Amino acid sequence: MLCYDPRLELEARELLARVVREAESGALPCRVVERNLYDVFLAICEERRILDKIPQQEAKRGTDALLAQLAKVATPEAFVRAMDYQPHQPGDVLLITGVGEVYPFMRVHNVLDNLQHVFHDMPLVVAYPGRFDGQSLRLFSGARAPGLPDGSYYRAFNLV
Repeated sequence: MLCYDPRLELEARELLARVVREAESGALPCRVVERNLYDVFLAICEERRILDKIPQQEAKRGTDALLAQLAKVATPEAFVRAMDYQPHQPGDVLLITGVGEVYPFMRVHNVLDNLQHVFHDMPLVVAYPGRFDGQSLRLFSGARAPGLPDGSYYRAFNLV
């Protein structure tokens, strides 16, 4: 986990973009493959041809009904399928961004649970706008994320 203060979102985005650029230029000994969860969500909605209908559905049925519908389309499995690429190469690092942008309709722990079998051969770095204390995630540095069961185990550590 690369946790950062959510108030520094713009600075975090610039830092991560610089890391990706440096990896692309060969300045880093790895290839950084970035997957922004919000961009993945938009791609899923475009593929299903529902993106243009989302504002009207929210106006017509309300936010809660829209979120329930989106949960059926943009499942964690759909996110993983959209994020995957082949072939994975030695030295690849998957950088997951956009965690705060997809909240509340997708939560990073759901994506991570489903990523394990696909990206088992490379390290994952999650840019997380909040805190991770070694046991629980706190999105936006607030209260413990709702909906996470007590006793959740995360095989994660803070990078900084």
